[in-house]
Amino acid sequence: MLREQAEALLPQMLGWLRRMVEINSFTTHGEGVRRVGELTAECFAELGFEAEFVRPADPAHGSHLFLRRGTPNLRPVLLVTHLDTVFPPGEEIANGFRWQEEGGRIYGPGTVDNKGGTALIWLMLHLLRSGWPELFEATAWMVAASSAEEVISDDFSRQARRLCPDGARVVLVFEGGPHDDEGWHLVTARKGRAEHRLVCRGRGAHAGSGHASGINAVVELSRILPKVAALTDPALELTVNVATVQGGGVLNRVPHEAMAELEMRAYEPEVLERAEQALLKLAGPTPGGAVIEVERLGATAAWPGAAQTEALYGIWRECGLRLGMDMLARRRGGLSDANYLCSLGPTLDALGPAGGNAHCSERSADGSKVPEYVEADSFVPKALVNAMALARACAYF
Repeated sequence: MLREQAEALLPQMLGWLRRMVEINSFTTHGEGVRRVGELTAECFAELGFEAEFVRPADPAHGSHLFLRRGTPNLRPVLLVTHLDTVFPPGEEIANGFRWQEEGGRIYGPGTVDNKGGTALIWLMLHLLRSGWPELFEATAWMVAASSAEEVISDDFSRQARRLCPDGARVVLVFEGGPHDDEGWHLVTARKGRAEHRLVCRGRGAHAGSGHASGINAVVELSRILPKVAALTDPALELTVNVATVQGGGVLNRVPHEAMAELEMRAYEPEVLERAEQALLKLAGPTPGGAVIEVERLGATAAWPGAAQTEALYGIWRECGLRLGMDMLARRRGGLSDANYLCSLGPTLDALGPAGGNAHCSERSADGSKVPEYVEADSFVPKALVNAMALARACAYF
């Protein structure tokens, strides 16, 4: 019965999704983010949700959206998504990147990351209201939609924690959930991240008449960077990525300064800490007479998973088996709101629809490169397993 209802609701859900996708909501396109937020609030109003828009710390971003239903003093079931995408308006226009249905795929900005996740929450809640009406009415629900998830910041999570002072019963993040020959992926842990800047200070000099008196900061920094990259350790699932390098200016001057920025990621906090300490040991004078400075720019705590996450995953796996779906636990190196919100309660991620090529807008003539898409036939099975598992989880948490 629920499957038939989900199939019947699918065209309406896809209609909402198309309207969201057709609005550009690049993170710093505040007007577009605002319009998607208002449309999302309208979408959930029929389910009885009331909207609260919260201004972000960065005025370049649109407002975060919190949709609430149920008794406000109860710990809510927190359903997490986001309003923004990574595609500036000009990029969408230049690449002809828009809503486009081809076979079983729907291409378009945000179709899987993460407007498709928002649409799936809507479909799941409809199934819960129909299949478990007493549970639906008795539960405090909160749909939390970040306006700037694509920018690494704890601003949204701070607002979510403020609105959930006693925590959440469960935290469910509706980022896309891949589907392959092995089964349906759920994320049960995410790496933490630390960002650093290396500054090499040399000595400027005229490149012709005073070359010997200079200390080339670019060259001295280049001697350090292989040591930085070598901190990567696959056995510890530690990655170190030197992401940007810059230095020097005009050709007739020995560069006095050069800089590199990097990030490192690991699941285990102690692994990340040891890598940071090894990086700090590179600070100081170089053999060529320059000086290396190491500055920590920021960090994001890992979501290492825990017993409660495993219990939550077990419920999803059991319900998936009942529906003929293998739900697979996966750890993921990328960050999401789960990193910031897992302290509120038992957390599970990748509950959104299946798709691929998130953050990509290009399409090649030979078909070897295609843009972001969502698999249209993944919405119904994912909504069914999510609704069934969440109804059961509410009895345990």
